Amino acid sequence: MNTNSANPSSENQFKRSMKTRHLIMLSLGGVIGTGLFFNTGYIIATAGAVGAIIAYLIGALVVYLVMLCLGELAVAMPETGAFHTYASRFISPGTGYTVAWLYWLTWTVALGSSLTAAGLCMQYWFPSVPVWVWCLIFCGVIFGLNIITAQFFAESEFWFSIIKVITIIIFIVAGSAAIFGFIPMKNDMPAPFLHNITDSGWFPNGITPIIMTMVSVNFAFSGTELIGIAAGEAHNPEKTIPLAIKTTILRLIIFFIGTIFVLAALLPMDQAGVIKSPFVMVFENIGLPYAADFFNFVILTAILSAANSGLYASGRMLWSLSNQGTLPKCFGKLTSKGIPAIAIAISMLGGLLALFTSVIAPDTVFVALTAISGFAVVAVWLSICASHYFFRKQLTATQLSALKYKAPWYPLVPVLGFILCLVACIGLAFDPEQRIALYCGIPFVALCYIAHYFTQAFQKRDS
Repeated sequence: MNTNSANPSSENQFKRSMKTRHLIMLSLGGVIGTGLFFNTGYIIATAGAVGAIIAYLIGALVVYLVMLCLGELAVAMPETGAFHTYASRFISPGTGYTVAWLYWLTWTVALGSSLTAAGLCMQYWFPSVPVWVWCLIFCGVIFGLNIITAQFFAESEFWFSIIKVITIIIFIVAGSAAIFGFIPMKNDMPAPFLHNITDSGWFPNGITPIIMTMVSVNFAFSGTELIGIAAGEAHNPEKTIPLAIKTTILRLIIFFIGTIFVLAALLPMDQAGVIKSPFVMVFENIGLPYAADFFNFVILTAILSAANSGLYASGRMLWSLSNQGTLPKCFGKLTSKGIPAIAIAISMLGGLLALFTSVIAPDTVFVALTAISGFAVVAVWLSICASHYFFRKQLTATQLSALKYKAPWYPLVPVLGFILCLVACIGLAFDPEQRIALYCGIPFVALCYIAHYFTQAFQKRDS
């Protein structure tokens, strides 16, 4: 099935070098990062232990619904940077343009928050070295991993992600053992069992914080949609994409819900926050030598992995905008190795946001950055659900039967996914720390629509 997009020459197209294992680990790598390792502390502190678990269960449902929608679209129309082409065709060109810039915003801002989190990790060992120094160093590392070849990027992300998956499994097993006393706590502290989960009551701050933290939860899950971004570089997408979606969602639910349960059981609500990873705080209380140092190192690699995926995504989105004729052609140029070098370099500017956070209070700005990034990705998810709804609505019976992958339970899946994403955005208005996402996000959306209008007007005048 063809899209309305332009058909540039094959010399400017990406190479289909990504295999199923790359796609699975790319989506896992994008997800298991800053949101899980740092934002979880903020969510537990705000919503309480039970509230955090419920928020992540809802988040798992949302991402499952969105991925079902995306799976059908990506198999029918596998393109690099696909979200905005779907939105352009099935909603409106202005919406497609806006979605592309929103997703670019998602990952450039996430890049800044990831590098900030990496700097905070390094301060665990080097407290006297400013965060911005580490930000500059890691900027260079991430840029280097992305600029060589797509195959090199995929392989590096594959091994990054394997480290994270193994670490999460170890954390769940070791943490569960500590909960029930099989591994001793420091200073002869008694095993907590489920005391920390029930100590503050089921909902210590009411139900509202669950809705307030939904965007933070969705930020933690953001990255699963990278499967759609990489569809144009996937080998045999009609087989690899559905398999990647199914395995990714199953593993995410196990990893996230299992991890949140262990964290909530081992970390008192009043100790949670974002200055230090809750994972490190948990293992500082467990009587295993060097456990906190080990997990701090692994969390550092996990965060850099997420930043690696983020720069990949934002660079491809700028390339896609250029390929559609809405950005200058220089953004669409590929190197001989098939890398959009200029698009990646411009997207790397998001890392400069990390330098800003070293001047202002890192914890406050970190929450604001993740909220802005979370708002942008939820807005993109809204467009995916809407695109799928209108895509399926226009199909004839013959076209529907010809689809190689069909999302189940239409129209429930796109409609419910859209509603839950909308509720998450509304929840931002109730949290003073995250409300800035609405103050920045809504004008950004309006500006994108205005920019698209003038872009089209100039193109018509010049044609």
